[in-house]
Amino acid sequence: MDFSVKIGSLVLKNPILTASGTFGYGIEYETFGDLKKLGGIVVKGLSINPRQGNMGDRIAETPCGMLNSIGLENIGINAFIQDILPKLPYKQTPIIVNLYGENINDFETLSKITSKREEIGALEVNISCPNVKQGGIQFGQDEKSAAKVCEAVKKHAGSKVVIVKLSPNVSDIKKIAKAVELAGADAISLINTIPAMAVDIYKRRPKLTNVIGGLSGPAIKPIALRMVYEVVQVVNIPVIGIGGISSVEDVFEFILVGAHAVQIGSANFTNPALSFEIVDSLQIMANKLNINSLEEFRGKLII
Repeated sequence: MDFSVKIGSLVLKNPILTASGTFGYGIEYETFGDLKKLGGIVVKGLSINPRQGNMGDRIAETPCGMLNSIGLENIGINAFIQDILPKLPYKQTPIIVNLYGENINDFETLSKITSKREEIGALEVNISCPNVKQGGIQFGQDEKSAAKVCEAVKKHAGSKVVIVKLSPNVSDIKKIAKAVELAGADAISLINTIPAMAVDIYKRRPKLTNVIGGLSGPAIKPIALRMVYEVVQVVNIPVIGIGGISSVEDVFEFILVGAHAVQIGSANFTNPALSFEIVDSLQIMANKLNINSLEEFRGKLII
């Protein structure tokens, strides 16, 4: 069966992508599987200049998930292009660069730089990170701000596919989704993590130095499914589902509610080979569901 999907002008051999911040820059996982198998690799969020990220304890395990407060630590866009990008299998697997800016000018600069690189297949605009003080989620909680960022990136992205990553921490995600679609987004990815916290009763302290971090993992999957379902109803561009995906069954749940593709995130930490294993399981699951194409299954939820 042909599992290829189209996201704008970008063709993925299958719907399995890796989520930014959970798969390093890609090369860290090449000992666990063949990177060429994946539908696409979404690399760790990149800013113009290197970022140290948040200090102290930045990861905490929770029931059915994990908290992180990394703060978008990264090597910067130029170091990535020079040192990492040439090592990735960009000719066989699209490389999607997650962009982080503190302001619109940052996003414009990043778009100009990445638009010139033929090795980069698409740009994912991060307007939804809850773990930074500037930029990030502040753009994703207001439809006008989200649209302005999207317009700025699209203006300078050239032929690159522009994907906007949405935050779940809004009153009506459908309005934000529609706003970025009208602003020129080629696709939407959702959801990012949900602000949450954990405490140590013996130390009487938060488990994260930053106190609040982003919750990911199976605990947020029902929320992600609901939001993907809602967004699919109001936009005419592809939607990429993210949130708690840890099995091939989870993948098909997101496709059933309308997603074109998915991103596997925190599950990569518990099983570094999972994304590759799920690719290998797609045909088996399709046989169980008695389907001959993703198109005949996508969005066919019976209400």
